[in-house]
Amino acid sequence: MNKPSRSFPRPLADLVGRTIADVFAKQGFASTELVTHWPDIVGADIAAFAEPLKLQWPRTAGHDDPEPATLVLRVEGPVAIEIQHQADLILERVNRYFGWRAVGRIALRQAPLRRREAPRPPPPPDAAAAARIAANLPVADEGLRAALARLGAAVKR
Repeated sequence: MNKPSRSFPRPLADLVGRTIADVFAKQGFASTELVTHWPDIVGADIAAFAEPLKLQWPRTAGHDDPEPATLVLRVEGPVAIEIQHQADLILERVNRYFGWRAVGRIALRQAPLRRREAPRPPPPPDAAAAARIAANLPVADEGLRAALARLGAAVKR
């Protein structure tokens, strides 16, 4: 008799990855990397004001050499002219990332960006709790005692 195999928890990325890939495929992205690694591909200075919306691939009938796509970028209004001037640089960086001439031109759509909020740092530990913990620590070094007390107060929070 065969024992049933044990099921192990699977990473969320394994389960959600296929779903996200399907959504990105509808927008013309063959892979999610162009969107997820956008700041790494074009640089933080460009990524702060532009984000990829979709890739528009031209319809071709049986051509072996596909025509390059149009990368549609969402750009905040006042910066659109600057991004337009940097279009050649963006094309170069995106095509270098793909390893072939995947994108031939850029189209801009002016709209507010969907900015992700940066994670907020946790509040500092309570000074009174850190002082109570420091009083009970049998450590001779004053700096080490203070650091351990702050750590203890942060853990208790």
